[in-house]
Amino acid sequence: MKRWMFFTVGVVLGWGVLVGCEAEKPLESTKTTIDVWFHTGQPAEKTVIEDQVRRFNRSQDRIYINLTLIPEGDYNTQVQAAATDNKMPDLLDLDGPYLYNYAWKGHLLPLDNLVSPRLMAELLPSILAQGTYRGRLYSIGTFDSGLGLFGNGKKLRAVSARLPTSPEEAWSIAEFNQILSDLGQIDEDGMVLDLRMDYRGEWYSYAFSPALQSGGGDLINRRDYQSSGGILNGPAAKAVLGHFQSWFKNKYIDVNTDANSFTGNRVALSWCGHWEYPRYKEALGDDLLVLPLPDFGRGAKTGMGSWSWAITSKCRNPELAMEFLEFLLEPAEVIAMANANGAVPATRTAIGLSPLYRPGAPLHLFARQLEQNAIPRPRTPAYPIITSVFQQVFQDIRYGADITGTLDRAVKIIDQDIRDNHGYPDLDRADQDRAVR
Repeated sequence: MKRWMFFTVGVVLGWGVLVGCEAEKPLESTKTTIDVWFHTGQPAEKTVIEDQVRRFNRSQDRIYINLTLIPEGDYNTQVQAAATDNKMPDLLDLDGPYLYNYAWKGHLLPLDNLVSPRLMAELLPSILAQGTYRGRLYSIGTFDSGLGLFGNGKKLRAVSARLPTSPEEAWSIAEFNQILSDLGQIDEDGMVLDLRMDYRGEWYSYAFSPALQSGGGDLINRRDYQSSGGILNGPAAKAVLGHFQSWFKNKYIDVNTDANSFTGNRVALSWCGHWEYPRYKEALGDDLLVLPLPDFGRGAKTGMGSWSWAITSKCRNPELAMEFLEFLLEPAEVIAMANANGAVPATRTAIGLSPLYRPGAPLHLFARQLEQNAIPRPRTPAYPIITSVFQQVFQDIRYGADITGTLDRAVKIIDQDIRDNHGYPDLDRADQDRAVR
């Protein structure tokens, strides 16, 4: 899903190799240097961030942004190594769910007292939710993500399916099951739903835990994040995963691990994110529909969260780092990055300027969902084990495993990790130092 172009300037550090991008050197030695790391995903993202750094450096004579680009596939490994060796930059972007472990270990500075009230009022609630850990704001993204159903209008109209346009109008799970059955009866092979089984890893938590939450379940008890017991293996979660298992059993899901189920006209529905819109639109044209995920009983929900910016505890000039971050969050800069990667702009003003996400635009549903029914992935340092375990849960249930036994085993693994880490308590400075060793 992510691609990158060539890079320049290999910077060798004691703990690894960073592939960097060297902006122009500061013209005045009085400039304060802020070291910034950025993951290189799509080529257009790289172009935008380089241009933003160049313009910011030329716009004022106090701050010099020294940008280093790191390939996305190596990024988290490099950041982990830098954190262990106390060689973090001043400012870096992090993939959302990894934030909480870094914040817990003391690698990040709270931003609450650095963000202007004007910017706080502009940010989408999902951006604030993702960046918050134990009541403090640690990161801010310039864009966000979301889920929906892409539909083939011709196929759906053939079975007289109702076509919801907002989360409030989402198909009930009973209605959705009936639509799958109706579509299956007119489909050549009966496979009518794409769950993007070509994706791997964290996709399972991102894509399918909103269904748990829509049905009244979750991955963990969010009151204190101390146990998944009674939540991940509770009746609501079992019921939701029972629906998924029945879709596999009834062969409604295209299990071919390629990206062409929907564009190749094999299925009528694709459970996916906004990033596929350009490809899907090119394939289906006016037959493409953008729909909310089904309501499993407590309202339709969506995944959220993406890359976001954080200031590290190593930074000696957090106010200057924040000045650059506020520059990146100006409407024109947000739009530039959102246009490059197709993501949802992080601020309300930028959404209003977006040809894709403003009211009446093709993907406005995704922006609206982030205002009202998006749920962050669990904001706990235990998230890496949670998402790994849930990936295995989903795969086991896909192949017909007993749901109760599978979820009970998952809860034991997650709860053991939490116990092994003493509940992930707030750490004092000495504890934080020990945690990174």
